[in-house]
Amino acid sequence: MAWETIPTSAHKGERYFFEGKPKGSFLDSLKSELINAGYLEVKFSEELLEQDSIKMTINLGRRYIWKNVAIDEIPFEIQERLPPLKGNHSDLTIWMKKVVLESENQGYPFAQISLGNISKEGDSIAGKLLYDAGPLINWDSLEVIGTSKTQQKYLQRLIGIEPGTPFSQEELNQTASLLKRSPYFLLVDEPVVSFQIKTAKPSFNLRDRNSNVLDGIIGLLPNENEPGKMLITGQLDLELYHLGGKGRDISLHWQRLNIQTQSLDLSAKESFLFNSPLDLKAGFNLLKQDTSFINRYLTLDFGYRISSSGYLSFFGKRQAGDLISTFSYRENLTLPDVADYRWNQYGIRYEMNRLDDPFLPRRGWLIQTEFAAGNKKILQNTGIPGEAYLGLDLNTPQYQGKLLVEKHFPIKTNYGIWLRGSGGFMRNENLFLNDFFRIGGLKSIRGFNENFFYARSFGYFNLEQRLFFDRSSYLMVFVDGGILENPYFADPLDYPVSFGAGINLETGSGIFRFIYGVGKSNLQLLEFSYSRIHFGYLARF
Repeated sequence: MAWETIPTSAHKGERYFFEGKPKGSFLDSLKSELINAGYLEVKFSEELLEQDSIKMTINLGRRYIWKNVAIDEIPFEIQERLPPLKGNHSDLTIWMKKVVLESENQGYPFAQISLGNISKEGDSIAGKLLYDAGPLINWDSLEVIGTSKTQQKYLQRLIGIEPGTPFSQEELNQTASLLKRSPYFLLVDEPVVSFQIKTAKPSFNLRDRNSNVLDGIIGLLPNENEPGKMLITGQLDLELYHLGGKGRDISLHWQRLNIQTQSLDLSAKESFLFNSPLDLKAGFNLLKQDTSFINRYLTLDFGYRISSSGYLSFFGKRQAGDLISTFSYRENLTLPDVADYRWNQYGIRYEMNRLDDPFLPRRGWLIQTEFAAGNKKILQNTGIPGEAYLGLDLNTPQYQGKLLVEKHFPIKTNYGIWLRGSGGFMRNENLFLNDFFRIGGLKSIRGFNENFFYARSFGYFNLEQRLFFDRSSYLMVFVDGGILENPYFADPLDYPVSFGAGINLETGSGIFRFIYGVGKSNLQLLEFSYSRIHFGYLARF
C-alpha cells in the first residue's frame, strides 16, 4: 500500500489520496485523528481501480477551532479533580471521557455526557457540555461464588468495599489486582457486578490454592568433628493457611543445623481482629547454638493494609539470650564475646508487594524494610567473675534496621532472572555474638551452613538465571556474594561468595528441589569438600 502523507494541519479544502486496499480499522483511526485535529467535516470517498485495489480520496474540509465550551452542568466535585479544559477538539474528547470515568468512581456508573448547543462563527465553534449523572448507585454486600471456603466477611474486609458507600469502578479494578496476589485463593474470572435498584452487588469466583505446606529437607554436610565423614541435618516446615476461610494462619519450622544446634519457630496470625482493619500475629522463636548459648524471641505484631500492594505493621519484641555453659569463662576478668541479656524492642515494618504470583513469581518486585529500637539490659551471670562487669553500663539503648529488595525479570517465555539484595545493621555500645544477625544457608548466602556467619551489619545479593520447562519447574544457576562485619574476628570484614546450580521440579502433588553450592569466605576455603547439597520435597495441599 502506498499513500501520501496526511498532515494534521492542512489548508482549507485540501484533498489527499492513496492507492491500495486499506483496512477499515486504519480508516477509522485516521478519521478519528483528523476529527480530533479539528477537521469536523472530513469525508472519505473511494474509487475501484482494479479487483484488489481502490483509490481513496480524503476531503479534509474546513478546520475548526473551539472558541468556547460551557461546562456549567458538570458537578464541581468532578471538575476540581480534572485538569482545566483546553480549546481543541482532541482535548475536549479526552476531557469528556475523564468526566465519565470520574463519575463512575463517585457512584454514577450510568453518567452520560454530550456536546450540545453548537454554533459556528467562521472557523470558530462554541458549544455546551450536557451532563446527565443518572441514579446514585451504592455498593451492596459482596458474594463469593465458586469452590473457595473463603468467608464473605473476610473478603469484604480484604478488598475494602463497604456496603452503603458509593460505587467505584476504580475500586473494583483494584480488587482484581489484589485478589490475584492472594496466597489463599485464585480469582477464576474477572469480578462481575449486578446492578439492582440503586445498588451494585459484586460477585467473585474464587478457587482455593494448595497453599498449605509440608516440607521436609535432608542436608548432607561435612562433619567437622570427624573429618572425612558426612553429617545429616534436617528441617521440617509445616504451614497451614486460611483456616476456616478467615485468613487465619499457623506455622511451625524446626531445623537441626548440626549435632548440637537446633532452632524452632512458631507463629500464628489472625486477620481482621474483632472485625477491625488490624491483623494480629504472634510468634515464638528459639535458637540453641551448640553448648554456647540459647536465644528466645517473643513477638507481637499488628498489621494494616494501606493499599492493594502495601502493608504496614507495628511490633513489639522481647529478645532474651542466656549462656548454656560458663565453665570456660570462670576465670575471665573481661566479658567474653557472649553474654546474658534482655532486649525489649519496638519497631515498624513496611512491605510493598507487586509480584505476579505469591509462590513462584515470574515478574514483579518486592520491598521489605523494618526498623526497631529499645532498651537492652545485660544480666550478670554468677558463673563469670564480677570483675568482668566492672565499668560496664548494663542498661543501654539498642537499635537495628533491615532492608530486602527482590526483582523478577522475564526475559523470554521460558527464561528469566531473579535478583535479590538484602542488608541490615545493628548498633549498641555493648554488642555480643548472641546479639548478631545470623547469615548463611539456603535462604541467604548459599554454599555455607545455615546461620554460618555472625554479623553486626551485612549486605548481600543473590542472582539466579532460571530456565523454565514448566510453569513451576526450572533449572537454575546462581551466584551469591556479600559483605559482613564482625568486630570479634581478626578480620572484621568478610566478603563471602558462592555459586552453584539446582533444579526445581513440580510433581503431581508437590515440588522436588535439589541445590548444590560451594562458597568461599575468611572462614571457609573454596574446595569441593566444603560443598553443600540440599534436597527435599515440598508438598502443598
